[in-house]
Amino acid sequence: MERSSELKERYLTPGDIEENARRLIPEAAVRGPAFDISRAALLILDMQSFFLDKKSHAVVPDAHAIVKGLAGLAGRFRAAGRPVITTRHSNTADNAGMIKIWWNDILEPGSSDVALEPTLEELSTAVVDKAQYDAFYRTELEDILRAAGTEQVVVTGVMTHLCVETTARSAFVRGFAVFVPADGTATYNREYHAASLLNLSHGVAAVITCSSLIATMETKRI
Repeated sequence: MERSSELKERYLTPGDIEENARRLIPEAAVRGPAFDISRAALLILDMQSFFLDKKSHAVVPDAHAIVKGLAGLAGRFRAAGRPVITTRHSNTADNAGMIKIWWNDILEPGSSDVALEPTLEELSTAVVDKAQYDAFYRTELEDILRAAGTEQVVVTGVMTHLCVETTARSAFVRGFAVFVPADGTATYNREYHAASLLNLSHGVAAVITCSSLIATMETKRI
């Protein structure tokens, strides 16, 4: 991944993460079908040491800030008997493709960098290994979702402008209703994050917050 620290900033914290995230939600961003937990699954993308360890050149500054909210969502999905699917990114020389060219390194399977954030891994009902930004590409993700009667997906994790946005679009073209919590995903800086949320809100995903999504689970409306 990009080694320059000049791209990186804290923008969800310090302060109130939800309030900071709300400022990033585009106007009239909540569109599309009503959210229904009984037909939904939670996707938690790539919450791994590679992106959370401060010693890693690929660390996402606010990755730790979203863990609490994701754990809260995961607990609600588990209580409702719905899937909580965590992805684990790694690459080999054979499957890295353009990632190798763009980032000039690969996240090798079995390395300590691949390890998932323990709390989120424990809350997961399935772990899907992936090699590209798109969590559906050459993985069993769609089969798992279809088998569980899933029609809606909540896409979270890192990074907002790469794996989250790509996976959200891929879910959309497969016919899933897509929801993206602004405080349930993070990337290198505010500009990348805000741009992805703006793009997704215009015809791909409902952009909300973790707390409003939980409230929706209780009211059955969004």
